[in-house]
Amino acid sequence: MYFSRFALPLSVGMELRKASRDILNIVFSLFLGGAILYWMYRNFDFSQIKDVMLHDMDWTWMLLSLPFGVTAQVFRGMRWRQTLEPIGEHCRTSVSIYSIFISYASSLIIPRVGEFARCGILKQYDQVSFTKAIGTVVTERAVDMAVMLTVTLLTLLLQISVFNDFFITTGTRLDVFLSQFTTTGYLVTFICLAAALLLIWSLLRKMSIYNKVKTTFTNLWQGISSVKDVRNIPLYVFFTLGIWASYFIHFYLTFYCFEGTSGLSLGCALVSFVVGSIAVIVPTPNGAGPWHFSVKTMLILYGVESDTALYFVLIVHTVQTFLVLLLGLYGWVALRSLKKRRNGDSD
Repeated sequence: MYFSRFALPLSVGMELRKASRDILNIVFSLFLGGAILYWMYRNFDFSQIKDVMLHDMDWTWMLLSLPFGVTAQVFRGMRWRQTLEPIGEHCRTSVSIYSIFISYASSLIIPRVGEFARCGILKQYDQVSFTKAIGTVVTERAVDMAVMLTVTLLTLLLQISVFNDFFITTGTRLDVFLSQFTTTGYLVTFICLAAALLLIWSLLRKMSIYNKVKTTFTNLWQGISSVKDVRNIPLYVFFTLGIWASYFIHFYLTFYCFEGTSGLSLGCALVSFVVGSIAVIVPTPNGAGPWHFSVKTMLILYGVESDTALYFVLIVHTVQTFLVLLLGLYGWVALRSLKKRRNGDSD
């Protein structure tokens, strides 16, 4: 009886602390992204953006790039369903894909919350084990990390000569190029790296909470190890390559929208894509801020004027973020029309 008198206040206090942490995470991510964007565009003439969008952009290439933003998420949803099957969890293909749409959109509000949101959707609509689903998400991230590291290494190897030629031709040494960074530029880079490390630490801490429960740990491990038992490995590889090919094409085609970037090489696109993909690890909505800063820096390295690089990253990121929002809204509406049931049939 004595304990019960304090049980409710204690639980309320824990909920309040959790809510406070969530609010602080949201505020921090918005502040970090907003601060970087403000620093980059503090002296920029935004009327130039309007003129570019209305008169200088070739919107045909932007429209051609958008379907690849969709296929990247569709392939991810299909691959995820395939990863769940070896551990005895079955969901509808449509639910898996819609959950991916919603996860990307929800992460625009709270970075990384989408990973948990999509597992919750599968639990709610097709009774998929939440902890097993989390385990497969860990697997997905490990596979994607391996692909990203491979692409990064290949890109660096292919572009070494380009960087060398650039420095020889311009008479610029690497130390001179780095000296052009202002103190604020170095500070932004440091903050981005620190935020990424903080995110990794936070995720590991959350995972350690799961590991305290034996049953949950077992479910997580089943999810993580599920990839080795995937039935159709060639199809799994196809989905994985399809995800990253779609991401790259989604980005690369936008180069042709602007006169200042249309003549850039495939190598430049690869370098910018790799650096941008690494930058989105920093917990800001859709990588806003770090992505702009890193891609803009790479474009300047390849000879693009600073103003051109600034409007490129702002317009491209804004349009692609809008696509993520539309897909999230579509996924939410589509899920609302589905009945909550459990079966392994595709629809």
